[in-house]
Amino acid sequence: MLLLNLASGQLHAQTIKLLAISKTGGYRHGAIPAAKAALTLMAQQQNWNITFTEDSLQFSDYKALKQYDAIIFVMTTGNIFSEKEQVAVQKFVEQGGGLLTIHTGTDTEYDWPWYNAAIGAKFKSHPHQQQAKFLIKDAAHPASKMLPQEWIRFDELYNFRESIPDNLHVLIELDETSYTGGTMGKHPIAWYQTIKKGRVLQTALGHTDASYKESLFLQHLQGAIDWVSKVNR
Repeated sequence: MLLLNLASGQLHAQTIKLLAISKTGGYRHGAIPAAKAALTLMAQQQNWNITFTEDSLQFSDYKALKQYDAIIFVMTTGNIFSEKEQVAVQKFVEQGGGLLTIHTGTDTEYDWPWYNAAIGAKFKSHPHQQQAKFLIKDAAHPASKMLPQEWIRFDELYNFRESIPDNLHVLIELDETSYTGGTMGKHPIAWYQTIKKGRVLQTALGHTDASYKESLFLQHLQGAIDWVSKVNR
């Protein structure tokens, strides 16, 4: 019960509502159950209300979506939304909702221009899973302030088709000299931006079951959820 020990006695006064989708139109990651279990425990400890679904129809109506503070894509892949659902999600974010994508945000909805701009990159490839050095570029953001400046951990390490745009705020970079198979040179791996009234954070970390028992990784996710949900504003 590692996460319980981390968060015990630290309930937020602000209750938030989250809608998490793990629908896949492409590769389905085996760590989805571990991620959902970790998020469930985190929600209990932080006094959040979280709903999990595989049904994209729950995203088809903005009026239904706006009851939530944020939506979370839990290892989604491929095309998961209809055009109507895309319109509702876009409006949700632009009107002040949050969006967090875990691990595979860049491997989702390749043909949706608004989403591609919101997420900021498209998945290209990854080498074999291995240990690497993660460099913390923002020591003040809620999703990265708890992390050591040089964070050594094991994961699946995504390469992207192009460099991310300059307007995105980088939280974490990979040190490509610390592992084999990186193709980016300068290699952001987690970042965020604001879109009109909303907030979007994408982290490519979290491929393995073991990630969801990792104290620092779980704190990274908790900080990301706090930020996209505007906890304490």
